[in-house]
Amino acid sequence: MCKRFTIPTIFGSLAVAILFSAVAFSRTAAPAPATSGYHVIKTVPVGGDGGWDYIYVDSDARRVYVSRGTHTMVLDADTYAVVGDIADTQGVHGIAVASDLGRGFTSNGRSNDVTIFDLKTLKSLGTVKTDANPDAILYEPVTKRVFTFNGRGKNATAINAADGAVLGAIDLRGKPEFAAADGKGSIFVNNEDSSELHHLDAQSLKELHHWPLAPCKSPSGLAMDVANRRLFSVCDEKVMAIVNADTGKVVATPAICEGPDAAGYDPSTGYAFASCGDGNLTVIHEDSPDKFTVIENVPTKKSARTMGLDMKTHNIFLPAADFDPPAPGERRGKMKPGSFVIVVVGK
Repeated sequence: MCKRFTIPTIFGSLAVAILFSAVAFSRTAAPAPATSGYHVIKTVPVGGDGGWDYIYVDSDARRVYVSRGTHTMVLDADTYAVVGDIADTQGVHGIAVASDLGRGFTSNGRSNDVTIFDLKTLKSLGTVKTDANPDAILYEPVTKRVFTFNGRGKNATAINAADGAVLGAIDLRGKPEFAAADGKGSIFVNNEDSSELHHLDAQSLKELHHWPLAPCKSPSGLAMDVANRRLFSVCDEKVMAIVNADTGKVVATPAICEGPDAAGYDPSTGYAFASCGDGNLTVIHEDSPDKFTVIENVPTKKSARTMGLDMKTHNIFLPAADFDPPAPGERRGKMKPGSFVIVVVGK
């Protein structure tokens, strides 16, 4: 029979405290890696007419939805082959998917409506009118509602995803950009005009808070770390504003690439991303909920300003194209015919 070894109470308590402190630190302060390992693994020639805006990856169904001006292309997320097309989505900006309902949705900025389509057949099931210029679009799973964020309408339209009924609108007093949901019934959306972040209740259709994002100006893309309640807004002047979703406090402002339009967050790796028109993808590591390290700027392709993140493979899809030099007074030249590609960044 072995003897029982005991530690005096004070030393035992100290040892336990040190142990718990070490465990807590290891969970919240993972060291930043030297490099991310991300690089361009393939450039997929897609071609076709029309520009683009948002791209959406349905990681479970292995589909990539790409807005193309008057229609929405659908690619296989593994083979990169074009597997379908959703016709007559005039001025399409974004795509949302309600897998539990077997339905998808596009926000059509030119026709001021939403196209509802069947996820299996990609056939249109009808359209729903919104306010002017629906831009970003989001499916909120708790209420099973689709929200469009209307640029010229300066508001959000709420739609019952199951039957397409319009349920109401939320006044945002400025041009909304991208949005994110926390899975608990809250929605967050950037306001480009006021450089604020709105916190909305998806059930009551009420604004709960609106928080300044300074020093962020003209925020566009938005992503969320749901577990740690952190939001990532990409902004002009090469900055990302990282916000505590419960308090609205800006907790970090890491530097990013120039001309951002989309953000992403991968919970399995702790990486946040900003995609920019200057041809770079900024990779930022979440060391702890309030500490972030810029790892690197991964070269992609000039004009690759929007992105879709595949949560299964951790690959990132970025649409891009070549452009002629801009004529006097033009911000950007004409897109060169047949030059549209999808740049795939991975490890």
